[in-house]
Amino acid sequence: MSTQKDIRLPPLSSFERLSSECQHNAEKRTGRQVAIGGPGSCRASTRVGCTSGYLSTWPAHVTSQVVQQGRRHTSGGEIRNHGCGDDFGGPVGKPRFLEQLESYLKKELQALDLQQPKVQERKLQAYREVFGCFIEDFKTYKPLLCAIKNEYEITLAYLRDQIRELEPLRARLVVVSEQCEKRILGLREEERVEIRALKQERQHRQKVIENMRETQSSLQTQVCCLQADLAAQYLMYREECDARKLLIANISSMSYGPDEEPEEEQEEVEIEDPVKEKLALKVCREDLTKAQVELNRLHAEYGDVVPRRDWETLDHTHKENLLKLETLQKDFDQMKAEYDTLLEVHKQVTTQRDSLQGELEGFKEASTPRPEWEQCADVLGGSERWADLSQGQSSQRRLEILLAELGGKNSEFFTGLGTSDDVPIYLRYEGQLKNHRLKKNAVVRILKEVWKEKVMEDGRRNESSNLPEFLQQHLERQYGEKAGEWAYSLVEGIRQHQKDDSVSLFNDILTGKVDESVYHGQTHLLSNLLKVLIHSDSTESGLLSVQDFRDNLQMAFPLKRAQDIDELVTTAQAELDNNGGSLPYQRLYTEDADGKHKDFLNLVKKQASTERHMYISQLRTQLGGKGEVTVADLRAAFKNIDPSLDAIKLDWVLTMAFQIHQGELEQHTTQMDTELALQHLLAIDVTRAGPAPQQD
Repeated sequence: MSTQKDIRLPPLSSFERLSSECQHNAEKRTGRQVAIGGPGSCRASTRVGCTSGYLSTWPAHVTSQVVQQGRRHTSGGEIRNHGCGDDFGGPVGKPRFLEQLESYLKKELQALDLQQPKVQERKLQAYREVFGCFIEDFKTYKPLLCAIKNEYEITLAYLRDQIRELEPLRARLVVVSEQCEKRILGLREEERVEIRALKQERQHRQKVIENMRETQSSLQTQVCCLQADLAAQYLMYREECDARKLLIANISSMSYGPDEEPEEEQEEVEIEDPVKEKLALKVCREDLTKAQVELNRLHAEYGDVVPRRDWETLDHTHKENLLKLETLQKDFDQMKAEYDTLLEVHKQVTTQRDSLQGELEGFKEASTPRPEWEQCADVLGGSERWADLSQGQSSQRRLEILLAELGGKNSEFFTGLGTSDDVPIYLRYEGQLKNHRLKKNAVVRILKEVWKEKVMEDGRRNESSNLPEFLQQHLERQYGEKAGEWAYSLVEGIRQHQKDDSVSLFNDILTGKVDESVYHGQTHLLSNLLKVLIHSDSTESGLLSVQDFRDNLQMAFPLKRAQDIDELVTTAQAELDNNGGSLPYQRLYTEDADGKHKDFLNLVKKQASTERHMYISQLRTQLGGKGEVTVADLRAAFKNIDPSLDAIKLDWVLTMAFQIHQGELEQHTTQMDTELALQHLLAIDVTRAGPAPQQD
């Protein structure tokens, strides 16, 4: 503890007398007996109401000056009465000891110079000295107060050490922050210089390009002029040549008279000597004989000789065949080794299979026999429906499906979901509704009627209506008061036949998972293909050759790959059981008893769906991994991957991607999550309008 100054304090008996008087007055008012046990008991006594554990020798309500320069100390905002002032009925003066302590503390604080360093520590020292005197005068509470003071001193020392340790870190943090700011400023300056240089280079290159374009245009103009001059010069030379020929002909005709003929030079015919002629003939015959003998000799010696050119060609071919033979021999050896290995593996697998087969037979004999699930087909509406429900399912799952279907069969009525807003509009009915147990062909027939009437009504109104609302109106027109029964029966039938493509698509559009444009896109795709096939059938026989069928597929789908066209042709031949003859193309559009398309049309729709997903994947790649996109970003990406896309179709696609109206497209600047926008695009009929741009 630091050294204390001498302070004259009143004797402790004054506090004891004051406390005794306060307690005596309190006993008179409250009528309660309080034992005063001497000097020590007053210190351990109570505040007003005599609650144990508090020490007070002066009423708390007495007004006093606050020592700490305008600050007041409260305990949690609550003013506690530590003395007995309420019992006195009026203000009571301060004890002398308290006045001396406050006076000493005030003098010490006023003597401090607030401009000097570490003024807070000096103020704390003044309070420490006053608190020390206070502890010395209260002998009973001295150990507790000393322990409290020591704990505070230890805590202050620990906090000073912590501050002292953190001071270098703060300085280092300041230095590091300054260095980082300098580096950032340097990098920004370098970027500015680099950007400025790139801009200048770009401007320079633009000027060079403009100059080259001007030069090219001027050279093109010169070439055109030279071509014209060359044509004129050639025409002039040709005319001059013709004129020269005419002039020569005229001169020739003028040099000879009409009756004159040019004089012919008469050649003197020398008369040869007959003897000389005979000798020459004899020599020629001898030469002919020698030549014939030499020719026969050459034929005999070189009749079987091959020309060198042919020999070199054959030798080169022979060497190539040797190399191929060596390669094939190596491949054969490798395949033989692999075959031997596979044969050995096959033997091992066969052995394992035989052992497992024996174990299986043992298990079959020891275990319960498997149920004959085919017997459930008669109960569930036929073998085809049971095959659709149970294909690829485990025995447990088949049992669950059977129980669920039997429960649905036994349910004669549906319970209406009510008329609240969270119920789909076509299901807003109450009470018990009869289950009509619609079969698949009935469900498909109703869906076709709905689509047919909706297309006709939308065409009349020139506006697309909402499918759930139209379904409710259609059922009410068709069935009147029983519309609710048919609505719930139709929904149950749709749920049971989800594997059918047309039923599944209708359900997705009805529930809002897919936009209605997907259905119209498929319908337009199939009808356009049929129109192209009918238009190419000039004989109206309903038959097309395989090559004509392939050409029409390429005409109807100009953006398809060759392997996709080949797959369509192969599927059509397999469906029509055709091996190369004419194809009755109209049979490809027939449906089965349940109104389901066959393999060819299903493949056409499947390829269209695959192409749409590939189109969106190319768009995702073009966006370059951006987390969020704007309308401008998506528009630029579409133009990059599909330059042939017209502006009207592009605006519609953007409105569907961002879920906004057409008029809000230009003012829309809010960013949207990229994956969410792509999900919106997958739910609509967005297809490529033209060929993809060539990549470098």
